[in-house]
Amino acid sequence: MVLPVTLLRAAAMDLADRVNPIIGTTGPAGVDNYGGVCPWVTPPHGMTHWTPMTQENDISRLPYRFEQKTLIGFMGSHQPTVWMGDYGFLTLLPETGARRIRPQERGLPMVPGSESAKPYCYAVQLQETHGAHPGILGVAMTASARCAMFQFNYPETGAAHLFIEMSRLPGYQGWVQVSSNRLEIAGYNPGRHNLWAGRHMGPELKQFKGWFVIQFERPFDSFATWEDAPATNAPVTAEKIYDGRDELKGPRVGAFATFSTGTKASVKVRIGSSFISLEQARENLRREIPDWDFSGVADRNRQAWNRSLGRIEIAGGTPDEQTIFYTAMYHALLFPRTFSEYGRYYSAFDEKIHPGSSYNDYSMWDTFRALHPLLTLIDPEEVSPMIQALVQMYEEGGWLPKWPNPTYSNIMIGTPADAIIADAYTKGFRDFDLQQAYAAIYQDAMTPPEGDEHKRWQDRAEWTSYEARAGLTYYKTLGYIPADKTAESASGTLEDAFEDYCVAQVAKGLGKTGDYDLFLKRSQNYRNLFDHRTGFLEARLSDGSFYEHAARRYNPFTEGSKWTYLFCVMQDVPGLVQLMGRDNFIAKLDENFSGGHYAYDNEPENHYPYLYDWVNQPEKAQRILTDVVRQNYRNTPDGITGNDDCGQMSAWYIFTALGFYPVAPASGEYALGRPFFPQAVVRLNFPKRKTFTVIAHHLTPENNYVQSVKLDGHPLPTPFLKHADLVNGRLLEFDMGPEPK
Repeated sequence: MVLPVTLLRAAAMDLADRVNPIIGTTGPAGVDNYGGVCPWVTPPHGMTHWTPMTQENDISRLPYRFEQKTLIGFMGSHQPTVWMGDYGFLTLLPETGARRIRPQERGLPMVPGSESAKPYCYAVQLQETHGAHPGILGVAMTASARCAMFQFNYPETGAAHLFIEMSRLPGYQGWVQVSSNRLEIAGYNPGRHNLWAGRHMGPELKQFKGWFVIQFERPFDSFATWEDAPATNAPVTAEKIYDGRDELKGPRVGAFATFSTGTKASVKVRIGSSFISLEQARENLRREIPDWDFSGVADRNRQAWNRSLGRIEIAGGTPDEQTIFYTAMYHALLFPRTFSEYGRYYSAFDEKIHPGSSYNDYSMWDTFRALHPLLTLIDPEEVSPMIQALVQMYEEGGWLPKWPNPTYSNIMIGTPADAIIADAYTKGFRDFDLQQAYAAIYQDAMTPPEGDEHKRWQDRAEWTSYEARAGLTYYKTLGYIPADKTAESASGTLEDAFEDYCVAQVAKGLGKTGDYDLFLKRSQNYRNLFDHRTGFLEARLSDGSFYEHAARRYNPFTEGSKWTYLFCVMQDVPGLVQLMGRDNFIAKLDENFSGGHYAYDNEPENHYPYLYDWVNQPEKAQRILTDVVRQNYRNTPDGITGNDDCGQMSAWYIFTALGFYPVAPASGEYALGRPFFPQAVVRLNFPKRKTFTVIAHHLTPENNYVQSVKLDGHPLPTPFLKHADLVNGRLLEFDMGPEPK
């Protein structure tokens, strides 16, 4: 349904209204390799995201897919992306007639054309088909950082219910309590999706709870609590509803609040969430949604998005192109999520409450490449606090995490936090504990995980207190990780070499000359994998021989092949060109694109088009980038090809649309591509308030090639832009034409 103007107070087509949160919410049926996002309602970096729910979520299954037109609830979710899990979540749904618990029974079809999604508000009409009095249920929801507000419009009926599911995962005991005198239903959900193929991917959290307090504007006429068997790995038993019972514990428990609506009635509900306590959830609600002004909450959220989206103001392009751009900005500003609550935070790394601020859900193996570099431009106020949050995780858990969700998760390889810390440091961010940050990345680079020589390790393996660099023992002695000792060894060697480069940049800035020399030398270890016979970076065995892949005994690569990782040397592209030979480098790069090897949405390959800049063939990059953007970013529900991965692919698009890209984070340099809008103004607030404008002269759908580039009126001699020139400069001008120059 179209949201009433009086409800949203929205100005005509401000930036928040250019966002289409439905983009990326569907793809091939039964496959998780699509955009992997939901129409989340939250402010930038909100702690709890609120989304409509078309299916029960789990690892590799989000709660919403666009093509599914029956809603089974509305969720307060902490699931960051399709292939990670949710934790401490809540579900609610309005119902009439008989009370229904199970998703296959309670689902309500959406009225066609009634769904409206914006970052600050979601609304839909549901067709109530159960009972003797079918009618239309209207739902609108909005949110603040830690809280939400709903408005339910019930049809005329004898019994209007609000279904609440506090917990539903086997093995976790949830709790729900109804306080009719306080017009409140409260509880907690300790559940986490932390199993992958039956394996626990992270440590047990004995103290973790997602707390919720649900408050009603009007009294409910009656209430009940309910319990049922968890839907997963448990026998089916009849659900039980306990009228008038005000408290219940169990793995799958919830409540009903019932209202009499002899005439059409509206019920407003506000919800506070917390990871600290029930009282903190109430406090969050008092601070963020102190009254029942739905429009006011939605408007504050809308204005928060307008401020953040306004950090880049584009001009020109079609309406669809502008929507694609600002939707990418929306996705890039969702994560990492806020994890602190007004001066305190629960740590999932030592299970204690600490003073300070915190963030969580860093998809670092993906996001170190473009998202975090982008945040240094468009969200600089958050950068140092996000780095400090990583430092705190190191102090509380013993290691920097690879993928906190919300604790260690044993996902992916290497230690990508090193790159995020180094990129921020080299760009001048210092408002975090620098000494502890260096201690953390130095440990990553120097200390192998316990039992390193006796375990093969594996991405997504059973949790074994491992968040360090797998095979580091061998890497330090052999100069590479051997395939017969450690899983995914070739990818691990290349990741470690890049991360050594990042640690070296911080060491250099801190005056640690010995460390700098050591890690810079180790950053050349990629050379130890180059097989002159095949022209590829190949895995090696512990005896020094190159591994013959035909044997198929070991898998030396992570989410890819030798083609995926051939050019994964971000820190030393000139050295790779020299190693391979310029002509062979170009031939292999050409074949990578022409031979069907390139998967633009696979993060190790994100930077590959830009490599042509190093061999003086930028026109090839411009052609490839034109095709990739036009084919893979669309204003449609399936408009993101492959997982967005917590904003990484959106950040890739934003940089690419501006005309430059950070091939090697922590290097302080961008490679030029081609711009996609006639003008873009980047509002920089760090280190000083100023703007940086990108202008593309003569840009048309046919003019896709760069003829010349100027920085502040002076021609750029090479297709590279230094970060210092960006933050200190004013104007980057591209002159575009129909053919390469």
